[in-house]
Amino acid sequence: MAIKLYSTPTCSFCREAKGFLAEHNISYENIDVSADKGAAITLIEKTGQTGVPVLEIGEIIVLGFDKEKIRSALGIK
Repeated sequence: MAIKLYSTPTCSFCREAKGFLAEHNISYENIDVSADKGAAITLIEKTGQTGVPVLEIGEIIVLGFDKEKIRSALGIK
């Protein structure tokens, strides 16, 4: 399952999301929307907002660092 994390380097919740994924040995593609305007536009088109972090887990979009939603989307406890 492909996992994308839309983030910015200064976002504390983005760092927490990265740590959570690392803690569970889950690989992901980090997309820095502050450095990639095209990715920022894609994020807005997918979610209707500019806030980060946003995790795209397969077909599931998780807005913000919501551990329970992330766990559910990944099928982990």
